Amino acid sequence: VQLQASGGGLVQAGGSLRLSCKASGINFGIKAMNWHRQVPGKERELVAAISRDRDTNYADSVKGRFAISRDNVKRMVYLQMNSLKPEDTAVYYCNTQNWGNDYWGKGTQVTVSS
Repeated sequence: VQLQASGGGLVQAGGSLRLSCKASGINFGIKAMNWHRQVPGKERELVAAISRDRDTNYADSVKGRFAISRDNVKRMVYLQMNSLKPEDTAVYYCNTQNWGNDYWGKGTQVTVSS
């Protein structure tokens, strides 16, 4: 299983970024896909999740600002991040589970300047 995240960068507060994650090695269409983020010294937190049926869930801190989506043909999951805040600064990770194991991408840095 490989997860390749991209799309991070430096953006001013109020700006937008779109993260992408390409998955391989799994039956993508039946897998729930998640985005997590982590700040140094803090635990990794779940930001957004999308089920195989495209049901979505979000952390309270990002509701109304972030949107997770998926393209099963391209085997991609996306995280559209709008109205970014400095507290959204973190490394963002794509994640899924397969046969009881957790799989993580390398992460992509998002930095929001005030």
